[in-house]
Amino acid sequence: MSTPSRRRTGLAVLVLAYLAFVSLGLPDGLLGVGWPSISADLTVPTEAVGLLLASGTVGYLVSSVVAGFSIARVGVGWLLAGSTVLASLALTGYASAPELPIMIGCALLLGLGSGAIDAGLNAYAAGAFGPRQMNWLHACFGLGVAIGPLVMTTALGTGLGWRWGYGIVAAAQAGLALAFVLTVRTWERRRPAVDADGPAGEAAPAGPVRIGATLALPAVWFGALTFAVYVAIEVAAGLWAFLLLTEDRGVSRTVAGLCVSLYWGSLFVGRVVQGFVAERLGTRTVLLGSMYAMALGSALVAVPGPGWLAVTGLAVIGFGAAAVFPLLTLTTAERVGQRHADRTIGLQIGASGLGGALIPGALGVLIGGTSVAVLGPALLLLSLAMIALYWASNRRAARNPVPAG
Repeated sequence: MSTPSRRRTGLAVLVLAYLAFVSLGLPDGLLGVGWPSISADLTVPTEAVGLLLASGTVGYLVSSVVAGFSIARVGVGWLLAGSTVLASLALTGYASAPELPIMIGCALLLGLGSGAIDAGLNAYAAGAFGPRQMNWLHACFGLGVAIGPLVMTTALGTGLGWRWGYGIVAAAQAGLALAFVLTVRTWERRRPAVDADGPAGEAAPAGPVRIGATLALPAVWFGALTFAVYVAIEVAAGLWAFLLLTEDRGVSRTVAGLCVSLYWGSLFVGRVVQGFVAERLGTRTVLLGSMYAMALGSALVAVPGPGWLAVTGLAVIGFGAAAVFPLLTLTTAERVGQRHADRTIGLQIGASGLGGALIPGALGVLIGGTSVAVLGPALLLLSLAMIALYWASNRRAARNPVPAG
């Protein structure tokens, strides 16, 4: 293939990856705004959202871990094509579900599709792109999540109802699935030039690496826990912000919906901006600064006060959170070695799904038993735990060499 043809192919894959991240974020932005209407329409309590999250997490956890261990066998292109078809079907089921059990089953299918898409895209991007593109790819995810509340708010505000919100996103996923099918052969895996096997750059041994060797690395598990807590913060802030603003801070439903979009939008803007900053200041500096900013924003949400203070805190959380997921993913090989990276990324994606469902769901139960005012203190405690886990993962990576396969 000539150099211009290679460039065109690479550009097409990059653009499609951007669109895939936008589409991947769309469903996540729907539930927070749509859930009050969904729970009223289906006559289920507020905390029943935990059932949807738990069901989706089971599928997400299984598919992301399996994808991380089997990308080399099935190929990234076919993995993404089939998984996106499944996600589109699941969202169509959401839009037409007459009762909660049907939605729970669709949540399982959506988790299966989303987990494989997330793991496949992140594993590919971590081996093919640098800090700037990695941040921008995840900025597209933030853009998708920011568009989601707008789609749902528009559907509700025009009287179409929450089902139309899910139907519109299902159609977008179907279009993306078709694009993956048409370009499945262009997803050639690109690898970094250096194939180091350990954090310090030890030479990689010949032959395959045993699964047990990957699972024996402490850095794998500390890193997975860091992902789990990070995503729990991101999801919980977006999921319960609407309820906090409307029930505890006196903000109208329409304005609160726009503020939730502001939260997700700050995640998008932060990733665009920090795509430049990370290459100038270094990934470690930006990563730590982002985590500290999340703690600061959580403290602002925790302080009782007017609605604007909570909105400011949410925006700070979103902007701070922007670089955490992409840079944690990008630096996976530095902690565990390139030969363990795909498997570890799959485990990290699975752990992020688990944390993003169980912890916000548990917060929903806590909110139902107390008040939504507990959201801010909970976010602050989670932010501090995330910082501690990140430091632990780096210390363990430095002190424990990667076992040979």
